[in-house]
Amino acid sequence: MLFDTLYGLSRYSVKQYASKVAFSMYEGDDITYAEVGRRMARVQEILTGAGLQPGDKVALLSSNMPNWGVCYFAVTSAGMVAVPILPDFSGEELDMIIEHSEARALLVSDRLFTKLSKTTISRLNVVIRTKNLGVIAQRVRGAGSTAIPKPDDLAVIIYTSGTTSKPKGVMLSHRALCMQVRLSSAIFPVGGDDTFLSVLPLSHTYECSIGMIYPFSMGARVVYLDRPPTASVLMPALRNVRPTVMLIVPLVIEKIYRHQVLAKFNSNRFWRGLYRVGFLRRCLHRLAGKRLMKLFGRRLRFLGIGGAKLDSGAERFLLEARVPYAIGYGLTETAPLLAGAAPSQVRLGSTGPQAPGVELRLDNINPETHQGEIVARTPSVMLGYFKNPEATAEAFTADGWFRTGDLGAFDKDGWLYIKGRLKNMIVGPGGENIYPEDIESVLNSHVCIADSIVTEHEGRLVALVHFNRDEIESMIDNWREEWETKKEALEAKTEQLKKEIMEFVNAKVNRFSRISEVVEEKDDFVKTPTHKIKRFLYTRKSQPHVDAGTGSARKIDTTEKTSL
Repeated sequence: MLFDTLYGLSRYSVKQYASKVAFSMYEGDDITYAEVGRRMARVQEILTGAGLQPGDKVALLSSNMPNWGVCYFAVTSAGMVAVPILPDFSGEELDMIIEHSEARALLVSDRLFTKLSKTTISRLNVVIRTKNLGVIAQRVRGAGSTAIPKPDDLAVIIYTSGTTSKPKGVMLSHRALCMQVRLSSAIFPVGGDDTFLSVLPLSHTYECSIGMIYPFSMGARVVYLDRPPTASVLMPALRNVRPTVMLIVPLVIEKIYRHQVLAKFNSNRFWRGLYRVGFLRRCLHRLAGKRLMKLFGRRLRFLGIGGAKLDSGAERFLLEARVPYAIGYGLTETAPLLAGAAPSQVRLGSTGPQAPGVELRLDNINPETHQGEIVARTPSVMLGYFKNPEATAEAFTADGWFRTGDLGAFDKDGWLYIKGRLKNMIVGPGGENIYPEDIESVLNSHVCIADSIVTEHEGRLVALVHFNRDEIESMIDNWREEWETKKEALEAKTEQLKKEIMEFVNAKVNRFSRISEVVEEKDDFVKTPTHKIKRFLYTRKSQPHVDAGTGSARKIDTTEKTSL
């Protein structure tokens, strides 16, 4: 079935798959499609009883649970506008988003409710608890109404997490979101026998569109975790749920690769020697892949990876291990999918060709590198940024194509390769285009590095790195005691590592991408709610400063809080 509104989609699924399980809580209750319909009606009754009308905004601030989807479909199918909010925003940011969105009601989980101010709560017509759909607070009582939405009506406003600037409210229509079902099914069909394990926030467009709306339209089952997906939580869940489909961000698979695979094969000289030989490395990866597939429950058909650039070493492992993975490309502004491929089609380093029904091209192409900014024409493009006409105008070309802000290139077959963000590109002293993401990919493949950022300072490339302290300390434990204290040993090893890392990176990148200095970031990098580093804090507000007397580097922090 083809749908052009979330009203039509949810109504069809509730009736067509009535007796099937739609959503489950891991080690908790299952709810059928029919029960989803009954709960949707209950939420709509509460909202209209608090005076809400079609077009009114309803904020959805909740951890993942079956009632998240219930609330989302209840709001959007009533002709109201859902405002899903990432749970990792600070309390101040949450208050600002709710105010900026003009929300008149709130659907909230218990833990997140405590992050909101009394002023914010007092302005709302009604506050509903997502856990049991009970009313927490109600200020207004009145006869509201619902309406059947039209395809081009506003369905949701999603606030981006702001890696380079303050958050913006992306407005997506019913048609835009429903088109994601068509794009997804054309690339990788799912059906009623599929089970999704959901570990990403549902307020993330990627998880909401492809991990919730898509399976719901096809009669599949989605299982949610009731706690953060740490290793101790995720491992037993994978064994018990045995998912056929799962969506993750690169961070998850990169951690598995670095700490389980790479750490093992770098543990001693024997393994390092074997790992350097191509065909032996592929055999080792294949063996590790069999163990990984067993860990996933042996039923996995599709491991979708998106949201950020995947480390090239981690991807090579997945490919050689024969894990059924695929890397998708898209943005919140495009709901999100723009390009992708099925696991049987993947090519190392590529996100695949443009999705069916999507057109991609490159603007301002560099004649030497054949790279340019990716611009898109898609039926899933946003209506604009909420109450921000200037940013909306800047986001589109003169002929109406959406500017992604990403640099990329196509091969002869039309497969897309992402180079990095246009705003992040550094121009070298000879006019060369330097992509920090490529250098960071090499840095992050080092077993002792947890995270990194490459920035330019006074014409030199500087790598800011956050070390994996546990890994360094484990190295020290194996050494003879050459220092009076472990702290001295740790500092000495860190300084030695900086030199080793420079040699490691500079041997793997081109001449103009070589780094001149490694600076340790002792604290975790500040990240967005989607776990991307807030690069602008380190490239514009914070720059490494080298003390002339000591030659050591320190960071001058002049960061300030972002606001809407």
